[in-house]
Amino acid sequence: MCCRFVASLVALAALAPAALPAEKKPNIVLIVADDLGCFELGCYGQTKIKTPSIDRLAAGGLKFTRFYAGCAVCAPSRYALMTGKHMGHATVRTNVQFKKGEEGQFPIRADDVTVTELLRARGYATGAMGKWGLGNWDTTGSPMKHGFDLFFGYNCQAHAHSHYPKHVYRNGERVELKDNDGVTGKQYTQDLFEAEAIAFIEKHKGRPFFLYLPFTVPHVALQVPEDALAEYKGKLGEDPPYDGKTGGYLPHPAPRAAYAAMVTRMDRTVGRVVEKLKAAGLEKDTLVLFTSDNGPTHNAGGAASDFFESAGKLRGLKGSLYEGGIRVPLIAYWPGTIKAGAASDAPLYFPDVLPTLCELAGARAPDGIDGVSFRPALLGTKQPAHEFLYWEFPSYGGQQAVIEGEWKAVRQNLSKGVVKTELYHLARDESEKDDVSAKHPDVLARLEKRLKDEHTYNANFPLPGIDPPAKKK
Repeated sequence: MCCRFVASLVALAALAPAALPAEKKPNIVLIVADDLGCFELGCYGQTKIKTPSIDRLAAGGLKFTRFYAGCAVCAPSRYALMTGKHMGHATVRTNVQFKKGEEGQFPIRADDVTVTELLRARGYATGAMGKWGLGNWDTTGSPMKHGFDLFFGYNCQAHAHSHYPKHVYRNGERVELKDNDGVTGKQYTQDLFEAEAIAFIEKHKGRPFFLYLPFTVPHVALQVPEDALAEYKGKLGEDPPYDGKTGGYLPHPAPRAAYAAMVTRMDRTVGRVVEKLKAAGLEKDTLVLFTSDNGPTHNAGGAASDFFESAGKLRGLKGSLYEGGIRVPLIAYWPGTIKAGAASDAPLYFPDVLPTLCELAGARAPDGIDGVSFRPALLGTKQPAHEFLYWEFPSYGGQQAVIEGEWKAVRQNLSKGVVKTELYHLARDESEKDDVSAKHPDVLARLEKRLKDEHTYNANFPLPGIDPPAKKK
C-alpha cells in the first residue's frame, strides 16, 4: 500500500471523530447544472425559459444573489466544490485531457480530500449521477477513490458533449446504451440520471445520504427529446438554425427552442427529485442545494446567451473571471429549517460548500481549505463575511481576480506579458464598466498584494505572465 494512500486514510480517520451536532444529520442533495447562467432561471428574472420547479425551491427557501463558482470552466470549478480550495491552491486549474485520445481529465491527487469522503466517514450513503471530470477510473482522481458508493454517468467531459452517448459508466464499468448512436436515440442521459437519483433516494431513505447530481445540461450539444422541444418550437420568435460548422458541436434546426427545452427538462428532474423526497417523508430532513458550475456559455454550439440575457447585465460569459463568467445561482431548500422566500447577498463561493456540509453533518473540515461555512446564512443568522474571494485561471489568455468587500480586482490577458490590474467598485458598478484603478491606488495596491499572496505555483497549470512556462516533455 503506497505511503500517500496510507497518509490519506490516517487524515480521514483523524477528521472522522468530530462530535455530532445536537440536531439530526440532514440528508443532502447537491444539484449542479452545467453552464447555466443564474439569469436563465425564472426566480432570477428569466422570462423566456420556464423553470417552475426551481422557482418553487426559491420561493420555499433561500436564494443567494452573490454566489460564485470555483472557476470559469468545468473541471477546476468542480474541484473547488469538492475540496473547499480556491484556484490558487488547486490541483486542477483548467480543463485538459489527461492522456491524448483517451477519456478523462487531469486527475485530482489521492490526498485531495473531498466532501464526499468526509460525509461518508460520518455514516452517509454517497451517490453521484452526472459528470465527474476530475480523473478517470484508473487514476488517483476516480470518483470511486474519493468517497462515492455509487457513480453513474460520464467520467469525461468530452464524452459528455453528447446527451445520447453510446455508453455511460456505473462505478467504472461501461454500460452500453444500445438505442443511442451518439447523435440521437431513446436514452437521454438527463432522464437516466433522474431515474438513478430517485432509486438512490428510495434505497437509502432509512439513513443519511449525500446525493450529488452534477447534471450535463444545458451544456451543448443541443439535444433534447422531441416532447420537450415541442413546448418551445416556434414560440421564441425567429430561431435561425445552427449549422454546426463552428465550435465542433452538432447542428440543430431550432437552437433557441432546444436550449430552452433542455433547461426546462432539467427543471422537471429537479421537481421529480423533490417530489420523491416528499413521498418518502424526507423533505423536512433534507437540504437541497441547486447551483451551476460556471457562468453561461459564450454563445457556442448554437446556445444563445445573448438572446436569453443569460448573464443579465453582468460582464463576461463562461471562461471569464468578470462577474458574468463566475456568478452563478445558489438556491437552498430545507422546509422547516430555512425560512421560505429568504434572500442573501453575502458574497460566497464554491469552496464554502465543503465546510458548510461538514458542519451540518457533524464532520470536521480539513485544515488548509479556503472556504467558510454558510450555515448561519441558511439558518437566518448573521453570516460572517469573507475576508476575500480569490480566483485564477491559466486559460482564456490567463486571468486572476479577487473580491474584497465592495472591491474587485481583475487581471486579463496575462499570456501577453503585460500584468495590468483593473479595479471595480462592485457596489456601484456591478457590470464592471468603470475601471477605477487610477483613482484608488491604495485599494489597488492592497488587492494586488492579495493576488500575489494567494497564488501558489502549480507546475501542471502555470499562470501565464506570473509563473515560468511549463517545461516541454
